[in-house]
Amino acid sequence: MSHLLIRGADTVLTMDPARGEFSGDIRLRDGVIAELGHDLPPNGSEILDARGCVVTPGLINTHHHLFQTLTRAVPAGQDALLFGWLQALYPIWARMGPEHIRVSAMLGLTELALSGCTTSSDHLYLFPNGARLEDSIAGAAEVGLRFHPTRGAMSIGESDGGLPPDALVEREAAILDDCIRVIDGFHNPSPGAMVRVGIAPCSPFSVSRELMRDAAVLARDKGVRLHTHLAENDEDIAYSLEQFGCRPGQYAEDLGWTGEDVWHAHCVKLDTDEIALFSATGTGVAHCPCSNCRLGSGIAPVRAMRDAGVPVGLGVDGTASNDTGDLVGEARQAMLLQRVARGADAMSAREALEIATMGGARVLGRADEIGSLTPGKRADLAIWDVSGIEAAGSWDKAALLLAGPRRVRDLIVEGRRVVGEGRMLTLDARRLARDADRLARDLM
Repeated sequence: MSHLLIRGADTVLTMDPARGEFSGDIRLRDGVIAELGHDLPPNGSEILDARGCVVTPGLINTHHHLFQTLTRAVPAGQDALLFGWLQALYPIWARMGPEHIRVSAMLGLTELALSGCTTSSDHLYLFPNGARLEDSIAGAAEVGLRFHPTRGAMSIGESDGGLPPDALVEREAAILDDCIRVIDGFHNPSPGAMVRVGIAPCSPFSVSRELMRDAAVLARDKGVRLHTHLAENDEDIAYSLEQFGCRPGQYAEDLGWTGEDVWHAHCVKLDTDEIALFSATGTGVAHCPCSNCRLGSGIAPVRAMRDAGVPVGLGVDGTASNDTGDLVGEARQAMLLQRVARGADAMSAREALEIATMGGARVLGRADEIGSLTPGKRADLAIWDVSGIEAAGSWDKAALLLAGPRRVRDLIVEGRRVVGEGRMLTLDARRLARDADRLARDLM
């Protein structure tokens, strides 16, 4: 029986409905938060000293392309907008295979874990040289994070007016068949599940309307979630208007891509009507501030979305368009960008942390299980040491996004320690880095 008592935290940020904060203890038993309080008795538990620390729910990453972790800072795409960046990277990604997918997943999830993330989605939309979704699932199992892989796809190549090269697209019937295979083989709808699979055609400019519609029908038949990119930048809007005669919000609504089981990445260019549509339908958004900055896409209207009641979570996006997978840093960037756009009072540090925790849980359909430190929820949490240099001099050490730290001391997923004293406990991080560099050199 797993039984861990986290004792003496300076501050526990619960992110519960009352946004409670207290100093004290947390008892974890059998993968669940069993009790919060002060001076809780050990009762035979393992003790984890949290004096000098802030404890938060584990952060939740709602959009990533883990395969891109092996293509950080590629010179050809460093200064390009979205479409040009993609066209520079597609030929490199086409040389990947199963080992690249597995190792890149391990590397990206390890980086996320060290930044406080306990749950991550992934959008894998290309499958070159025999790669399959289960390659990333296997990598995630080694790291130990809760994982929401999505079976992405591209079906419209350059010869048919799409953006990706023809060598990277698949037949639509084969895509749908493989979606069924991976859902039947790996999706776990049970409470506390470590793996839940979604369906995720890549984008309006790389798949047909028919595939989008068929994917939505299949997802609802199977009871899984839907994910894609939408309204990422001005090019994206122009493509939608030219090809479909409507804005992205209308495109999504017409094809069944709105609802509480849908979340869209980016949404930088949503207009007022589209925000109202997402609010009315409960459609979620994965906000990716660093990637949007890196690619010059703009500042997403997160304040307007939140005020309208749109579910918003955070995503680091692929580490070829962000170049890091630092989720706590992403939360800070989200806060800063809203202040740049709307003023210094547009978003507080605690609200940005709420987006990174409960916001992400809502977007992934798991708000009843993760995202807050509440008895009965899964034992996913991050412990941050605020006794060091990064937080020294801070008057409000619970305002983590203002003064740091940027790396967790301990990370616990389903009651199991994944990070301890700032290092990975589930794998050899140095060996992983060497393997990743070897594979990246091969791609070069």
